[in-house]
Formats: sequence, structure tokens, C-alpha cells
Amino acid sequence: MRLISWNVNGLRAALKKDFRESFDLLDADVFALQETKLQPGQVDLELPGYCQFWSYAQKKGYSGTAVFCKARPRQVLHGLGDEYLDAEGRIVAVEFEQFWFVDVYTPNAQDQLARIDHRMQWDDAFRDFCKGLEEGVLPAGVPVERDGDEGFGVGHAAEDLPLTQPGEAADPKPVVMCGDFNVAHEEIDLKNPGPNRGNAGFSDEERGKFTELVEAGFIDTFRLLHPDLPGAYSWWSYRFKARQNNAGWRIDYFLVSDALRGAVTGASIYSEVMGSDHCPVGLELDLD
Repeated sequence: MRLISWNVNGLRAALKKDFRESFDLLDADVFALQETKLQPGQVDLELPGYCQFWSYAQKKGYSGTAVFCKARPRQVLHGLGDEYLDAEGRIVAVEFEQFWFVDVYTPNAQDQLARIDHRMQWDDAFRDFCKGLEEGVLPAGVPVERDGDEGFGVGHAAEDLPLTQPGEAADPKPVVMCGDFNVAHEEIDLKNPGPNRGNAGFSDEERGKFTELVEAGFIDTFRLLHPDLPGAYSWWSYRFKARQNNAGWRIDYFLVSDALRGAVTGASIYSEVMGSDHCPVGLELDLD
């Protein structure tokens, strides 16, 4: 099973830069997007053979996530269950038969760490959300789509959906999470760690929260298979010829519950794929 994640930095712009060609070539079973920057109805994306699930930010032209999948899932959640944190469309969580798939676009801490308190709140809530899914606990108050609902898999806006109720449960199962986590975890994960220490994306606070996520039982699949590989990055600034010089950061990840450690057969960074300041990252799972 091939899973792909890509921060497209605006889907309308990406569609003008060979997004469909890249999508078809990657041929994912599940394809997650971050930073779609869309509102409902702005793009009519035809993807034959795929269900579509979208989360939108209340603010126009900002944030947003989407998941496209070949297999029909059981249900899909559009948020963490916190009205404040869920206003920016940063989560699509899809329940498949064998695992939960969580697409996340983590808030940027911003220059001078202006949004670091929000980021810390988000990181804690996200970790608790994923641990809850592992244990079969659904958060209350989250817009939800379920197989059998009218229009399931065609991309409803969250405001049109019913909400999960207190005490709702699901089958406990492992979690696959992916997306733009907006942090380089270790020094090997960015070209220039020294001058970036303390900056957004490489602050002690953000790195510490990522460590807490790993210590909660989630495995960085790329480092599982490539523990010492340098120069492997997924984001480059548009300035200073950063991509040309591979002066990048690895801030896009696939993490899996420890129960799936033995199922991980491949972890890739598709740095040759253009169209955004990020490139796609991928995970191969063997669940047989």
C-alpha cells in the first residue's frame, strides 16, 4: 500500500504546475494534501477511482487539508474536537479497516515565535487525539462523514455535516499520521541547524513536542529506515536558491503506531517532484 503526503502551498496554483501529472505518476492508494488554501466549491477536482474528503479553514485562502483514497473508508473526522483549534481546517482523519489515517497541517509558530503558545496547545491536543483513536475514543463535537451517508466521499464542507456525540467509540486500531508538522526534529533534519536554532520550526519547544509524540509510541518512518541519511529534505525556501543548493528542512513526515513498525517497507522523499516549496513524501506499508 502506497501512501503519499504533499503540502501543495495552494492547490489552485499547483494545478497549473502539473499537479495532476504528479498525482497520477505517484499512484497512491491514499493521497493527503496540506495547505490547499481553498473554500468549498472553488475547485472541482475530478479524480476517478478516489473518494475525496476536505477540511476547510474559515479564513479564505488559508490552510486546509484533503485526503483522496481508493478504498472506501468507514468514517471521516474533520477536526480534533476543539472549536478554536478546528477553525483552520487542519485535520482530516480517515478510518480504514486496519488503521486510522490522519492528515495534519500543523500551525506554524511564526517569526519571533509569535504563535508558539497556540502551537504548544495544538501539539498537545493532536497527540491526545491520535492516542484516543488508537484506543477507540472519538472526540465529541467533530464534523463526521460515515459510509452510507448521502454524498459520502464527494467532498462536503464540514459545516454541512453532523457532529460526533459524547461517548462515541470506534474499534481500537493503529494510527498512520502524515503531513506538514512544521518542525525539523533533529539537527540532521535541516541543512543549517546552527543559525536556525530557536527559530520557528527548530525551537526547543517545537522539537520537544515532537519528541513527546515519538515517546507516545509513534515512529518516524523515514528515520526508521534511513536513520543516518543526511541531506534528505522536504521543504526549501523560495529565496536564496535554496532548493537548487538543497538548503532545506525535513518537516513533512509519516509516523505510525508502534504496532505497525513491522509493516513499514518503504519511506521516500520525492524531491524531484516540483510544483510547491514542499515535495511529496511517501510511505509503503505491507499489511498482509
